[in-house]
Amino acid sequence: MSFENNDRFRKREFNRGNFRQRDDFRPREDFRPREDFRPRPANVVTAMGDADSSPQVAVGGIKEVEELLKKNPLQVHRVLFMHQSGNPKLYELQKLAKRAHVHVQQVDSKILDSYARPNHGVVALMNEKELLNWMDVREELFRAAEEGTPKLVAVATNIEDPRNLGACIRSCLALGVDLFMIPAKGMCGITPSVARTSAGALEKMRICRPDNLEAAVGELKMAGYQILGLDADTETNLADFKFKDCAVIAVGGEDVGLPPFIKKQCDAVLRIPMKPEAHSYNASVALSLGLYEYARLRIKQP
Repeated sequence: MSFENNDRFRKREFNRGNFRQRDDFRPREDFRPREDFRPRPANVVTAMGDADSSPQVAVGGIKEVEELLKKNPLQVHRVLFMHQSGNPKLYELQKLAKRAHVHVQQVDSKILDSYARPNHGVVALMNEKELLNWMDVREELFRAAEEGTPKLVAVATNIEDPRNLGACIRSCLALGVDLFMIPAKGMCGITPSVARTSAGALEKMRICRPDNLEAAVGELKMAGYQILGLDADTETNLADFKFKDCAVIAVGGEDVGLPPFIKKQCDAVLRIPMKPEAHSYNASVALSLGLYEYARLRIKQP
């Protein structure tokens, strides 16, 4: 940063948390501005991401995040707020995020600065694409069950590794999944690493983030969908299982498995054959195997 016109530069003198300007100040010829003294950057910036991937998009600023939550809440993965900021505007913004069913988190100001500067105490982390609202797809799924049209829905929960999530999306597209559903919180976002791992499938796959995933699965069950979970803690084998035409296949994270709110709604929990030494399958592998067993007699080869 350079100062070509020193007359335009004014020193800020702080006094009890506020500042006033001195018009008589002129910098020395050898003056070097601090590294963190910079012009206001664009409000949409890139955030920290995986070392081998493009960084995640982040938006900083109260007005900017408020506009996103009002107009495009399904493109916002998570909103980070400054811990104990004492700012009533941030408190109101947090209530808006919760009403939009967007996960919020309290963090240190240094973490906010690492994502976007300036941020005024709030940063929104963005998904790579805007997700679908449950209300936009439910009637289509209900109608398919009424008409006997085969529909396959995949559900993923508790997946924190973006590469794992990207692989799930890629398998869903390859194996004919009509809709991929994820929860509003407890998952990694649709980051650039997810997009890269999906190998182009992200743009083609329909992804829905219901405000209440448990309620959405319950509605599908009432509409006649067969709700199936993939988990090692069962005696029912996936191989040669009799699927209904309209089915939901759910998978959980490797460490925690299927969450209870999914498991209690399952018509069956299916076990994938596995040597005991392996302990567990990667979530994307388990989902792929479950989807394949459903799809192998339904996908016609060219």
